[in-house]
Amino acid sequence: MKDNPRTQASRSAATRDALVRAARPLFAADGFAAVSTEAIVAAAGVTRGAMYHQFADKTDLFAAVFETVEAEMTARIDAAVSDAGESDPIALMKFGSGVWLDACAEPEAQRIVLVEAPAVLGWARWREIGLRYGLGLVQSLVQYAISVGRIADQPSEPLAHVLIGALDEAALFVAQSDDPSRARREVGAVLEGLMDALAVDPPT
Repeated sequence: MKDNPRTQASRSAATRDALVRAARPLFAADGFAAVSTEAIVAAAGVTRGAMYHQFADKTDLFAAVFETVEAEMTARIDAAVSDAGESDPIALMKFGSGVWLDACAEPEAQRIVLVEAPAVLGWARWREIGLRYGLGLVQSLVQYAISVGRIADQPSEPLAHVLIGALDEAALFVAQSDDPSRARREVGAVLEGLMDALAVDPPT
């Protein structure tokens, strides 16, 4: 007797989730190259065949792990900004950039998002996944700032791209620094100065 489609889909989703959850701490601790597919399937409790049914290869699985981390980080920043109790969009942009830098400084995110992902996936795919999550959040803040007159009227998408680039480079600067605490303070101040430079007085 065959499983019904819903049962098959549920089982497939559970297998995929188990593989992502198993691979995530392994990639974070040891790096992509040092983690074998045997270690991943053993940690997930599935067969190699099941893994290759879900993912084309280890790189494809890593991309799913990276996307999961990106989605969580974006949701975390969105929630923090929403709960900040602040209405001024420039202040919200500064606050959100600080949350981003702090999230990227955490060992798991730093290893997976900033160190491994560009090398494993290549710059273009790393950027595409990152933009899929972060761009909408940044652009919504930019659009809000323009709508209330705190940033001069201009197309929001190119400005959002420039800000995303600055945020990524800031996080990489901290990740590659020999003194992360100092780098975090210094680059955080640079980002805040950049956002202050964009600001105009609100309309009266």
